[in-house]
Amino acid sequence: MKAAGGTIEELRRKKARRNNVAGYMFLAPTLILFLGFILIPILLSSVLSFFKYNLITDAKFVGLDNIIKFFNDKGVMNSFGNTFKFLVILVPIHCVLGVVLAFLVYRAKRFQFFFRTAIYFPTVVTTASVALAWGYMFATDTGVINYFVRMLGGSNIPWLTNKTFVYVTIALFSFWKFIGTTFLYYFIGLQNIPDVYYEAAQIDGSSTLHTFIHVTLPLLTPTIFFVMITNIVGVFQIFDEPFLLTNGGPGSATKTVALEIYQTAFKEMNIGYGAMISFVLFLIILVITIVQYVGQNKWVVYDYE
Repeated sequence: MKAAGGTIEELRRKKARRNNVAGYMFLAPTLILFLGFILIPILLSSVLSFFKYNLITDAKFVGLDNIIKFFNDKGVMNSFGNTFKFLVILVPIHCVLGVVLAFLVYRAKRFQFFFRTAIYFPTVVTTASVALAWGYMFATDTGVINYFVRMLGGSNIPWLTNKTFVYVTIALFSFWKFIGTTFLYYFIGLQNIPDVYYEAAQIDGSSTLHTFIHVTLPLLTPTIFFVMITNIVGVFQIFDEPFLLTNGGPGSATKTVALEIYQTAFKEMNIGYGAMISFVLFLIILVITIVQYVGQNKWVVYDYE
């Protein structure tokens, strides 16, 4: 059977080709950005890992020297240890408290707009300005926090100079500054849960807590999974908080992998070794992300609608 421009099958193929071209044109900006800022830098980092390079002299191939140095570098291993400490502290804070905040605000219909704005607002403020303010607030001798501690009869708390308290300070900073993003993801996820499930639970006489545990959380698992992935990747790359608040101190107690890469590559001008550390960090994040994606089938619910 023929049409004006050829057979029907030919017209279908032409239409399919036009649709494919249109699709690739829409994808082109994202693909270009991905290639330019993600894939190519990753490949270059893997190549630079085998060179000694300082941006001034020519790159010198050193084979496996950087890899051997990496596994014998106590400073780098310490920075990975500090990063895992932040992972253990910050990921549960954001993933657990974020969903609790989102659920409470979701239930507070009357003041929902106010709470949404108050929780999300800190995320739009620049991290540098907030860190500067927090640095003054948590200063040991002159900070406003210790001023109130002294008023209550206590002694100065070394918020930024003690290896234990500094993690508390950074955790508080991270919660106040970045919980808004996690909260927003959860809040949107809660809004996407069909009301019919809550109506069924109400008819069955389910309490609020029982409904939250057995209805809300299972149906929110796709959002929980996404938040876990983004938070774990974000904490592995944590840089702003330790750099701006403590510069990796006291000593090297909060020196993270990202801060180690920055100091190695751009302050010590050891680009090759910095690339080696960054590529190892990429591999760790990749493996953890793959494991999470493989394991999601056992607990994430996608087919509730």
